[in-house]
Amino acid sequence: MVNKKAFYIFLAGTLTSLAIFLGLTWDTHRQVDALTNADKLSEQVVAGKRVWEKKNCNLCHTILGFGVYYAPDVTKVHKRIGTEGIKQVVLQPEVVFKDSFRKMPNLGVTEQEATDLAAFLEWVSKIDNHDWPPQDSEERMSAAERRATGGAGLSRGAAAFQQNCIGCHSIGGAGGSIGPALDTIGATYDAATVAAYIAEPTSVDPQSTMPPQTTVSDDDRSAIGEFLAKQQ
Repeated sequence: MVNKKAFYIFLAGTLTSLAIFLGLTWDTHRQVDALTNADKLSEQVVAGKRVWEKKNCNLCHTILGFGVYYAPDVTKVHKRIGTEGIKQVVLQPEVVFKDSFRKMPNLGVTEQEATDLAAFLEWVSKIDNHDWPPQDSEERMSAAERRATGGAGLSRGAAAFQQNCIGCHSIGGAGGSIGPALDTIGATYDAATVAAYIAEPTSVDPQSTMPPQTTVSDDDRSAIGEFLAKQQ
């Protein structure tokens, strides 16, 4: 009798779990078009995906968590560095990563391929992936990043810096190494100059290799400028 009860409990649990699994699977498939912005899947986006495959970018990078974990995940890279930033990285990696411990080979990407790839990565960045793989959200920041950008109670400028800049620049040892550390940038530039640098780097430093950050709003540029001007 005990064995019979155990069997029925096992059977009921299995069938219930199967029903829940099938229901969630159906619900996910039902939302795929909305979650992935399928209506924005243009010919250029498709061409960019073909560039991604042709150049075997997955041999170093992950996208939506799939790939090789040698280089950073690029699911949200368009939100971090924008179209021009992506193009500069893939067209001139030897320049962008010249002073970085991280290196990337020049794969001979053409200007058109770089533009298409950026369009693909922009489309990917807008997929509602429920923050997976976890990146770029304040609640996922490391303790070092929180110290670098003002702690858990981020100011507007610190939050904008974390969202737009920390992938390439560091403060207090936290952040990226593609660009220079910004621990003392306030001793060189005031807030307005920093904001102008973000919008068009060569307008402040003609020798700069940093691409214009066209995805950063005017308000965010001003807030980042105020934040970085205090770093002295």
